[in-house]
Amino acid sequence: MFKVAILGASGYTGLELVRLISMHPKFEIEYLSGDSKSGMKFGDVYPGLQYLKLPNLLSVSEINYEEIDAVFCALPHTKSANIINNLPTNIKVIDLSADFRLNSSVDYKKWYGVDHPCPEMLVKFIYGLTEFYRSDIKISNLVACTGCNSAAGLYPILPLVSNAVIDFDNIIINLATGVSGAGRKASESIIHSEVSEGFSPYNIKKHRHLAEFDQELFNFSGKNIRITFTPHLLPQNRGILATIYVKGNLNKIYDTLYKKYENEKFINVMPLNTLISTKDVRGSNFCNISVCESSSPDTVILFSTLDNLIKGSSGQAIQNANLMFNLDESLGLLTPPIYP
Repeated sequence: MFKVAILGASGYTGLELVRLISMHPKFEIEYLSGDSKSGMKFGDVYPGLQYLKLPNLLSVSEINYEEIDAVFCALPHTKSANIINNLPTNIKVIDLSADFRLNSSVDYKKWYGVDHPCPEMLVKFIYGLTEFYRSDIKISNLVACTGCNSAAGLYPILPLVSNAVIDFDNIIINLATGVSGAGRKASESIIHSEVSEGFSPYNIKKHRHLAEFDQELFNFSGKNIRITFTPHLLPQNRGILATIYVKGNLNKIYDTLYKKYENEKFINVMPLNTLISTKDVRGSNFCNISVCESSSPDTVILFSTLDNLIKGSSGQAIQNANLMFNLDESLGLLTPPIYP
């Protein structure tokens, strides 16, 4: 058994880490941190999990890092970097914040508005888009998980730009995401009466996940590709559905995606012209992709859906951790979707 600590366990992604790791046959939760709820029983914070034998929540400074093999860090950006920078170097770190997703400290300041706390560490982290960086993740002790919106968009787009089967100048992503993507911290914009019975765009000019699109599209195409990205807030708890418009040949696009993912356990390319829903992947580590004809003869519509808290975050983190410990990549993650 590998002993792990979950930092920021009282948030939504921390909760999903606890839930999934509690069923994992090779990982054992040794420490849970939640500074604002330090000293509390985890079952008092989340009564639905009170039946589990879990350690009480501690502050980050109370954890004995010499006793653990890995840290899952689900803390806010900047706070995460400072803590990770001071961890023992033999511990495997899977960071779910944005602190180490970008390769450049200049880009980090541009998108996050502050200087990076430890810019020298950026080059040490592997970007956690598992299906594209698998071989690097296997030999790394430091992995930075992707943004949930980034993952939903990159899975269908990266194979197409790397094989140059679409027009790089006309990529449009309209993405709708559940409210849990904003985290558990109280905010007027995400309370029930503000979100329910409505559907609204947000951050249309400078969403921070655009930085990941810029970086990864360049890495896989060698060109600076700027997509048009419009995120929307869905009146539901979880799930992302990306609607992506590209210029290219329908059959070439489908064949490229099918060939890329036909042997992947967690990425499903659906039959041509299949309409998909966030309900199809809810509560699972799967991402479904569909290629569809559109009303315009030279435009192809791609749909991509995943659970933002699992394949877009905590499930992805565990998938990466499995690789880092030389375990079966799917261990603890094959729970089927919850429907309806």
